[in-house]
Amino acid sequence: MTGAAETTMRMSRVGAFDVRSWDRGSGPPLLYLHGFEQHPGEAPYLARLAERHSVKAPEHPGFGASTGIEDIQHILDVALHYREMVEAWGQGPVDVVGHALGGMFAAEFAAVSPHLVRRLVLVSPYGVWRDDEPAADPFVLPPAAMDAAKWHDAAWAKRETSAFTDVEDKAELAIFRTKNLSAATKFLWPIPDRGLNRRLRHIKAPTLVIRGESDGLVPLSYARDVAAGIAGARFEAIPAAGHLPMVETEQAFIDLVEDFLR
Repeated sequence: MTGAAETTMRMSRVGAFDVRSWDRGSGPPLLYLHGFEQHPGEAPYLARLAERHSVKAPEHPGFGASTGIEDIQHILDVALHYREMVEAWGQGPVDVVGHALGGMFAAEFAAVSPHLVRRLVLVSPYGVWRDDEPAADPFVLPPAAMDAAKWHDAAWAKRETSAFTDVEDKAELAIFRTKNLSAATKFLWPIPDRGLNRRLRHIKAPTLVIRGESDGLVPLSYARDVAAGIAGARFEAIPAAGHLPMVETEQAFIDLVEDFLR
């Protein structure tokens, strides 16, 4: 892997798929799985994690430059894709951090490949559902409602968060983001329930579930249900944070994650 001050954004082959990933750091291996909108790119919190870990943060199949979404037929296919990736990494069990859709993927991976996950962090994970408390549908929310659901502090909605793309043209950027959201709908629409609640009991890794207290996309009961389904899992709420606590409350997020991974 690269040194702590270097970043390699590279393409690699994982089975039948081409995968673009952000790699940085040295130390214990850590796999970071991004949320449903796009890869965070050169995000400050990823750089912070890379100060103590060898971080590999791939784009999911069908996102950005990564291929393979047309060959993904089931959530199990995604879990096996990440198993193949970690096995190719060749460093044994790894720490896994997943956010939102990436949290759903991380949990599925940990359930089917417990021997490859040392510790697991799920940040506002999707994957469960309650008919008595339907979660917001991120694909139909108007922009203003989406911003309100994502952020505790509305000022964050006006800041451009880092994206793993070198696309500068606004029209091309819109196409890039539409492609990512289209890939996400395969798992999150019409409802993000693919039976994860039945498989949570197979997760053996020590697990931390994190949610921003002001998250308007993943209800509190959903995050607690995920934690309750995993033996010994710990739940932590971060004050003054919405759906992206790693962005809005970076220091609190890093402190929680690093303390847990240690």
